Amino acid sequence: MDDQCRYVALVTGATGGMGTAICKQLAKEGYRVVATYKTKEKADRWKKEMQELGFYFDDLYQVDVADFEAVGQMVQAIEQQVGGIDVLVNSAGMTLDGQFRKMTFERWDMVIKVNLYGVFNCCRHVINPMIERGYGRIINISSISAQKGQFGEVNYAAAKAGIHGLTKTLALEVARKGITVNTISPGYIATDMVMAIPEEIRTKRILPEIPVGRFGSTEEVARLVAFLASPESSFITGANYTINGGHHMY
Repeated sequence: MDDQCRYVALVTGATGGMGTAICKQLAKEGYRVVATYKTKEKADRWKKEMQELGFYFDDLYQVDVADFEAVGQMVQAIEQQVGGIDVLVNSAGMTLDGQFRKMTFERWDMVIKVNLYGVFNCCRHVINPMIERGYGRIINISSISAQKGQFGEVNYAAAKAGIHGLTKTLALEVARKGITVNTISPGYIATDMVMAIPEEIRTKRILPEIPVGRFGSTEEVARLVAFLASPESSFITGANYTINGGHHMY
């Protein structure tokens, strides 16, 4: 823990269910967590809620991850105000579901920009400083939808599949630089978004397809993130970790 106290971890999409669990787990393990958000009102509420739980995330930065220049300015500010970014967790994401035959270009474009361009933007702006320091951990959050497909999610599945292509290639390029790059592909995790699905659909359609018979927890994903973020994971790179209760195996 003393060693990890020196590490700075940047978590995008921190105020979401997955991002929150990741921030909390990394903080527990001694990282200085830098959190990003898009909406100030939600971020203020989130920060207060975290403080009530004993987590003090004072390094918050507002950014649209789809905006290349804005991400660059944010990373530069973090490097100057907090320190070098040792760990990047690309957790920011969004969905705008709809059947392909009804999919508008605007819905396609927005989801691709946030979920795929966002990962590129953040990786691109942190990678050279990581190379200069000779150390880095990048963890990209993808989805089971990228592996097995999901009805009505052609934009989301395409973006999330693209993430792992980026992961593998970037991992190759920086493997000898002390930097690892990995993907995590969660299945149905009990976030607010999943639990908002009508109960009948959740219990009668989705749960029967999950061999372990339950939804995953954000804490389970967060613990996997923390492992991949650690110095001890240095021989793991270019991998895609599925965490879906056996919902999709290959």
